[in-house]
Amino acid sequence: MAWAEPPPRGRLPALLLLLVLLAASAALPRGARAMELGLKVPFSPRDVLPILPRQVAWPVMNTLHSAVDLLPSFVAAVAPGAPAPAAWGGACFAENEAAIELTPGDRNGTDVGGAVLRLKTASAQSWTCMDLYVFATPYRITWDYYFAAREHTLEIKSWEEEAELEYVKQHGISVFLMPSGMLGTLLSLIDVLPLFSNTAWGQHSNLAFLEKHMGASFEKRSQPWVANIRKEDIQSGDFLALSKIRGRWGGFETLEKWVTGAFAGHTSVCLKDEKGDLWVAESGYENDKGEEVIAIVPWDEWWTMALKDESNPQIALLPLHPDVRARFNENAAWEYVRSMVGKPYGYHNMIFSWIDTIGDNYPPPLDANLVMAVMSMWTRVQPLYAANMWNEALNKRLGTEGLDLQGIIIETERRGMSFDQLLTIPEQDEWIYSDGKSTTCVAFILEMYKEAGIFAPFTESIQVTEFTIRDAYMLKIFDDNPARLPSWCNTESDKLPFCQILGEYRMELPEYNTIEPYAKMNENCPSLPPTYKRPARC
Repeated sequence: MAWAEPPPRGRLPALLLLLVLLAASAALPRGARAMELGLKVPFSPRDVLPILPRQVAWPVMNTLHSAVDLLPSFVAAVAPGAPAPAAWGGACFAENEAAIELTPGDRNGTDVGGAVLRLKTASAQSWTCMDLYVFATPYRITWDYYFAAREHTLEIKSWEEEAELEYVKQHGISVFLMPSGMLGTLLSLIDVLPLFSNTAWGQHSNLAFLEKHMGASFEKRSQPWVANIRKEDIQSGDFLALSKIRGRWGGFETLEKWVTGAFAGHTSVCLKDEKGDLWVAESGYENDKGEEVIAIVPWDEWWTMALKDESNPQIALLPLHPDVRARFNENAAWEYVRSMVGKPYGYHNMIFSWIDTIGDNYPPPLDANLVMAVMSMWTRVQPLYAANMWNEALNKRLGTEGLDLQGIIIETERRGMSFDQLLTIPEQDEWIYSDGKSTTCVAFILEMYKEAGIFAPFTESIQVTEFTIRDAYMLKIFDDNPARLPSWCNTESDKLPFCQILGEYRMELPEYNTIEPYAKMNENCPSLPPTYKRPARC
C-alpha cells in the first residue's frame, strides 16, 4: 500500500493555522452583537476559503453559495434633496449610507450636468470582506466594489439626456447589493453556468438547483423509461408536459421553473385529423432557420425528435377528462391551430404570465426594481430584443404605441402609476402585436382550449395569456380515474395520476388537476418559492 505524499513542510503549519483561525473566527460574535462588544474578526471564513486546498474549500463554498446569489438585492433609492441619506446594511459593511449631489452642466446648455454619489461604509464584518454594488437608472447601469470603511464617491459626468435627470430627481438612483460580495458572486456564477451545460455535470446541477430551491425530488423510475405508445389511445386535446434537465434549454427551464413554480418547462398538445392521424401542435418549435415558431408536426416526427433530444426530457401525457372531451370542438381547435401556424413564439407576453402582484411573484432577492434595471440593460445592449420582449406589451398596458422603455416609464409616472403596478396589469388574449397574436407554449394550448369550448361558460372572462405552465396542469380538466389510463402509460411502480411516457426520473406535478376554471382566473396570484402557495380564486 502506497503512502500519501506528505504536504510540504511550509504549507502544513499554515494550513493548521488557517483552520484554527477559521474555528476561532466562527466562534466569535458577529454582526450587531460584535459591534456592541467592539469586536471585529480578522477575517470571515468565507474570505479565506479560496486559499484552502480545493478538497477542503469547495464542499464548504458550495453550501454557502448558489446560483440565486447572482441576483442583486435592491437596498435603496438615492435621490437628490432627500431629507436624510439613504441607509442600509450590507453583506460586508453593516452600516452604509448614501447621498447624491447634482452637478451643473455647461453654460451653453449642451450638457445637462451630472452627479456625484457619496457612499459611506462602516462597521465591516471582517478585515478582508468587501461589498459589491450595482447602480442603475432606466438609462444606465454601472457597478463598483468597496473594501475600506470610509466615504467613497461615484461620479456621473453627464446624464444621458434630460429625461434621465428628471427621473433621478423624482426617483433617485437605484442601489443593488450583491448579497454574497465579490467572492460569492464569482462562486454563484460558477454555480449557474453548469445549468446550461449539456453534460452529466450540467444535469446534476439542474437537479440540485431544483431540489434546493423548489423542494423537487427526482426519484429514478424503473425501466422501461420509454413507453410503448399506442397512438390509438391518444386523443385530440390531450396535453403534453415536458421537463428538460440539461443543456441550453434545460438551464433555461430550470430558472423558469424556479420563478413560476411550475414543475415542467414546456408544453405541447395532441390533435387527430379527420383520417385519424395523430399530430402534435406547439408554440416553440425550432424550424430550419433556428426560429422558435408555432408548428404542427406528425406524432412520429415529434416523438422521434423527443427520443433524440440531448436535453434528456421527461414527458407526461395528461389525457382530458371524458366529460371535458365530450365538449371539445375538434373542428374549432384545428381552425385555431391552422390560423397560428408559422407565427413566432409568444416572447411579447412571456414574463407577464408570471407577474401578477406587486411583490409576491419575485423570488428573493428579485423584485420590480431589478426587473426594471435588467430591462434597462437589455434595452441598451439589444434594443430589438427589448422591444420584442416587453416594450410592445408595456405599450399595450398603457394604450400607447411606439414608446421605448424610457418613454414608457415617463408615461407611467405621468399617470400616477408605479412601474411595478404597470407590470401587474393583466395581459389580454385579444391583443394583436406587430407580428400577430402572441402566445407562449402554454397560452397557445389554452387558447385552443378556449376556441374548442373547454372553458365554457367562462370563455370570455378568462385570459389564458395570464396562465403559467403550473396554472395549466392545475386545471381540473384532466382525467381523474387511473383505471381509464392506457395500460402502457406508466411503469408498474410509478402509480402516477397521469401518463409518463418518457424519462428516467418520476415526474412531479404538484396540485395536478385540482382547480375548476372560474372568471378572471390567475390574474392576481402570488408565486413565491419554495411552497408557491396560491389563495383560492386568485
